[in-house]
Order: sequence, then structure tokens, then C-alpha cells
Amino acid sequence: LGFQHLDLEVTIPRVVIFRDAIIDLFDMEMGARFTSKAKLGFLALLNYVGGAYIYIRREYAVRIKIINSSWRTANNKAADFMDAGEEGATEGEGAEGGGGEGGEAAAKAEEKANADAAATKEEARASGEASNKNSNNMKVPTTFNEMFMFNGAVMGFGSSLWMNLILEQFDNMVMNV
Repeated sequence: LGFQHLDLEVTIPRVVIFRDAIIDLFDMEMGARFTSKAKLGFLALLNYVGGAYIYIRREYAVRIKIINSSWRTANNKAADFMDAGEEGATEGEGAEGGGGEGGEAAAKAEEKANADAAATKEEARASGEASNKNSNNMKVPTTFNEMFMFNGAVMGFGSSLWMNLILEQFDNMVMNV
């Protein structure tokens, strides 16, 4: 309950007002059946709950805000990387539009380089040799999702469907602590 009330400013005076209102309600509704022992019990219970709300807010609210802001930062970095890639692609398209043959020549040169690299890799496999040149081209994870899947693959869970389910729901888990 304390974590669900983090958005409310729970203070000692507000706890006292709430506690007294509940006690008065019980007293009015139950009359003589609301004994002094019951009243003292509810006073102690409501004081404890109010104190717990205050403690949780004081101790954990800052930590949860840090987790939320860190998560937003991690997700914005991934979005920034994607935005930068899209801007680079847009600028490249603009350059191609101005000099059509230059853009086509660059694309053909890139295709030829990719084909040459693939042929070299196939030759190395066919001869049983390891290609040290291509092992340096390993893709390094740059987003949270990629790193999560990379770590899952390293631990042997790369093909597990439950890893994808966790990844899909991770945002909800972090943002709704």
C-alpha cells in the first residue's frame, strides 16, 4: 500500500486527520459496540500504517525516481541512436538525389565489397581455416534490448520464448514499481 501512495504527500498531520476521521466514523456507526479496546487498537493500527507510508516515501521514493529516470534515459539513448541513423539515411538520400550516378556507384561499390567479404568467408570455411578478419566484425549490442538478448544467448537462453516475454514486459515492470 505504501508504494501505491508514493504520489501523495503523506505527512503526520494528514495521517492524524485521516486516523481521526476513520475512528469517528466507526464510533458513529458502531456506537456502544465500538469499545475503548477496539478504538485503541484501530488508533495503533492507523498510526502504524501512516508511519509506514511516511517511511516508504522518505526511503524509497528517491530510489524509484532514480530507477525511472535511468530507464527513461536508457530508452531515450536507444531512440537517439535510431533517430541519428534515420537522419544519416535521410541525408544520404538527399545527396543521392543531387548526383544520381555518384549515389548508384557508391551503392554498387558497397554491394561488391559485401560480396567479396562473403566470398572470402566461404573460402575460409571451405578450406577449414578460421577467418580472423571477419571475427573482428562482431556486432556489439548498443541498446538495452540487444544487450538483454545477447546476455540471454550467452547464458544459453537465446532461443527461450520466455526471455522475449520478459523483454516485452520489462518497461511495464520498471515504470509501475
